[in-house]
Amino acid sequence: MERMAFRAQTIVVDVLIAAGAFALAYVIALSPDLGRAGLPSLDLVQLVVLYGGIAGLLCFLFRRELSPWRYTSIPDALVLARVALLTVGVFLLFVFLMDRARGLARSTLFMAPLFQMVGSMGVRILRRALHEQVLESFSPLKTISDRVAQGPSLLLIGPTSLADTYLRDVARSHDRSYTPVGIVGVEARDVGQQVRGVCIIDHLENLDAALADLRRWNRYPRAILFLEEPGRLKGLTADQLGRLTNDGIRLLRLPSIVELAHHEGLTPLPMRELNIEELLAREPIELDRRAIGQLIRGRRVLVTGAGGSIGSELCRQVAAYECAQLTLVDYSEPSLFQIDREVSEAFPHLPRSTVLCDVRNAQRLTAIFEAEQPDLVFHAAALKHVPLVERHPSEGVLTNLIGTRNVAEAAKACGAGQMVLISTDKAVDPTNVMGATKRLAESLIRAQQTNVTRFSAVRFGNVLGSAGSVVPIFRSQIERGGPVSITHPDMERFFMTIPEAAQLVLHATATRGDGDGDTPEARLFVLEMGEPVRIMDLAKQMIALSGRRDVEIKITGLRPGEKLTEALLDDNERSVSCAPNVMEVVSSPAVRITPDHVARLEALATAGEDAEVRSVVFDLVAQVRGEKPGAAPTLRVIAGG
Repeated sequence: MERMAFRAQTIVVDVLIAAGAFALAYVIALSPDLGRAGLPSLDLVQLVVLYGGIAGLLCFLFRRELSPWRYTSIPDALVLARVALLTVGVFLLFVFLMDRARGLARSTLFMAPLFQMVGSMGVRILRRALHEQVLESFSPLKTISDRVAQGPSLLLIGPTSLADTYLRDVARSHDRSYTPVGIVGVEARDVGQQVRGVCIIDHLENLDAALADLRRWNRYPRAILFLEEPGRLKGLTADQLGRLTNDGIRLLRLPSIVELAHHEGLTPLPMRELNIEELLAREPIELDRRAIGQLIRGRRVLVTGAGGSIGSELCRQVAAYECAQLTLVDYSEPSLFQIDREVSEAFPHLPRSTVLCDVRNAQRLTAIFEAEQPDLVFHAAALKHVPLVERHPSEGVLTNLIGTRNVAEAAKACGAGQMVLISTDKAVDPTNVMGATKRLAESLIRAQQTNVTRFSAVRFGNVLGSAGSVVPIFRSQIERGGPVSITHPDMERFFMTIPEAAQLVLHATATRGDGDGDTPEARLFVLEMGEPVRIMDLAKQMIALSGRRDVEIKITGLRPGEKLTEALLDDNERSVSCAPNVMEVVSSPAVRITPDHVARLEALATAGEDAEVRSVVFDLVAQVRGEKPGAAPTLRVIAGG
C-alpha cells in the first residue's frame, strides 16, 4: 500500500509540473493581438487541467513512477522528453478538434513542453544530488574542518568509464573509507579532464610522474585502487607494484566478475588486497547465473573435501545460490571447522550439517548419504600433492580411487540426481601416482551407468592460492629472504583462481544437468585454462611485487613423477565446446574400469604393497589409454596385517 502511494505521488508531481509549465507558457505568451483571433472555447483553468491530465496519463503509460528519482540517468531524461513532446502533441490535437486552437498562442505550444522537460528533470536531478550529497561542498555554513577529507587518500587506476562508475557507486553508498585524490587513466587524451570532481592527472605510462606530482602536492596516496584486472593494464609492471608496496601503499582491487556472480543488491562489495592472481592476465569468464541458479536453488548439496581449496569455494558458491541443504564432509578436523564457521557467519539461515568422515570408509559414507539424501554431490576429496603420493602410492589409491568408488556407490544407493568428480590435468598421460590414480578415478566415474544418478568429471589445472600450490610456497620463501626454489627453468603450468575454478565446475555441472535419456552416460569435461604460465616468470613477478631485490631463484631439479608441461587432453581424446569456457572430452577408452580391477587395487593398497600397487596402477592406466591390450585382473588373496 505504501509503495502504491509513493508511485501515485510521483505521477501527481509530474502532473503538477506539466500543469505549471503550461500555465507559465500561456501567461508569457499573452498578447493584446490574440483577441483578434477570437477567444478560445476553454478558459485557462480548463486548458491547464487538460494539459496536466494528458501528461499524467502518458507518465502512467510510460511507467515513470517505477524509476527512482535518486538514480535518474540519461535514459530517464530521454523518456521525459518523449512524454513532454507527446503531451503537447495530444493536447494540440484536442484543442484543434474543438475550435481549431483559436486564441491559443503558438509560442505556448513551444514553451510548454520545454518548461515541462526542465521542471520534471530538474526535480529529479535535485533529488539525486541530495541522495549523493553533492550539494554539501556548496554549503556556506560548512566549516573548514568539515571540508577536510575524512578518509585516507586513494588513487584510481583504470579506464575513465570504470572510474565514473566507481565514484558514482561511492556517492550513492555514502562510503567515506577513502577520499579519491586523482585518476590515472589509460588514454592520454583524457588527461586534465575531471570525472565527478576528481581530476585525471596522467595516463598509465606516466604513473611514476603522476605519483611524484601527488607527493609534491602533499596528496600522496595511502592506497591505490585498480579498476580493471592489473594484468590487462598495459604499461603496468610488477617492479612498479613492488616499489609501491615498499612505499607503504595498499594495492586494492574491486571484486572480479566471478566474485560478483552471486552478489545481489546495490551495496558494492568491499575492496580487497591485490593478489598475485591479478597479474596473470586472463579474460573474464562468461557467467550463466541463471543456469547455475536452476542447478543449485532448492536442492540438497553434499561436498566431500569441503575443507580443501576447491571444496570450500564450492561450499561458498553453492550457499550463495540458495541451496536447500548443504552437507560438508571432510576428514580434516581444522579445515572442516573453518569452512563450517565461515558458512555459518555468511549464511546464518542456511540449513547445513558437517560430517567428519574419511571417504575410504564405505559403510560410514553410505550411512551419511542415506541420512542427508543429497540431490547433488561434488566429490573434491583427494590426495593431490605429487611428491607425497609418489612416496605413498597405496594411500593415493585408497583415497583417490577407492574413495571415489565409495562416494559413487553411496550416491547411487541414496538416489542422488548427480555426482561430479573434481579431477586434474595431471590425469592426462600421467607420469606420477597421483595423476594415475585420478585417471583411474575418471575412468571409474565414466563407467557408471544408472537411470537415476548422473555422473560426470571435471578436469582442470593448477589452482592459484590453494594449499600446497606454488604461490603460498613462493610467498613464504620470499618473506624468509629466499631463495625461491624452482625445479626447472622451463616448467609451465596452467593456472586458474579458486573462484574461477569453482564457478566453472558449477557451469560444467549445469551443462551435465541438461542431458536426458533413459541410460545417461557419464561425461568428462575440461575447463578452459587459457595459456600456460612459466613458473620462472611467476616467481620473478612475485619477487618484484614484494619489492625485494635481494631474493635469489634456485633451480633444484625435477622431482620424481614431475613433467615440464601439462596438457588438458590425452592423445586419444578430443574436445568439443559445450558451454562458455567448458569443453566436453570425447574419447573411447580401450578398457573400462571394472569392480574386479578396483577390488584388486584395494586389496594391494590395504596390505601396503606399494611396489605392486604402483605397477598395477600404471599397467591399468596403459590399458585405459590403449597403450597395451586389456586383460582381466588377476585376483589374489592378501592376508591382512
